[in-house]
Amino acid sequence: MSIKPEFYMNEIVLPSEVSITKQENLITTKGSFGSVEKDFTKMPAIIDLQDNKITIKSRGNRKKDFALVNTLQSVINNMIKGSNEGFTYRLKIVFAHFPISVKIKGKDIFVENFFGERSPRTSKIIGNDTKVSVEGEDIIVKGPNIESVSQTAANLELATRIKNKDSRVFLDGVYIYSKE
Repeated sequence: MSIKPEFYMNEIVLPSEVSITKQENLITTKGSFGSVEKDFTKMPAIIDLQDNKITIKSRGNRKKDFALVNTLQSVINNMIKGSNEGFTYRLKIVFAHFPISVKIKGKDIFVENFFGERSPRTSKIIGNDTKVSVEGEDIIVKGPNIESVSQTAANLELATRIKNKDSRVFLDGVYIYSKE
């Protein structure tokens, strides 16, 4: 029979091209693509930053503590990847009869002429670093923060959802087709 460990611990070795700072429970990563900032105050775990290593240690030895340590490791790895390479979501504009046009004004995305509707459907761009561009029938959402990029793409997909009709027949809308 094996004995449970007192706590769970994971280490992340930092790449040389990314710099990380920690103030209290606020972690900031800076890289060639941009910077990502996240507050870990509500997480019941200990995060230490030493030289080129981040150590994540749980306060207990339950299943939830094990899951939390692994989740925090994934979140910090996404922050490192985002600040170094960035994240890109590609969406496709699909229509059968009424040609859909997408326009970006400030922090809003307007989907015009959706099913011939007179008023445009709107969607919010989340985050300050998230960039949205329209290239033909593709919409490209880029940014260093995976949460902002994915939520912006999801908001756009949800804005063009069709209710009370068969979704197998009425395929008009904006759909995510690639995540990089």
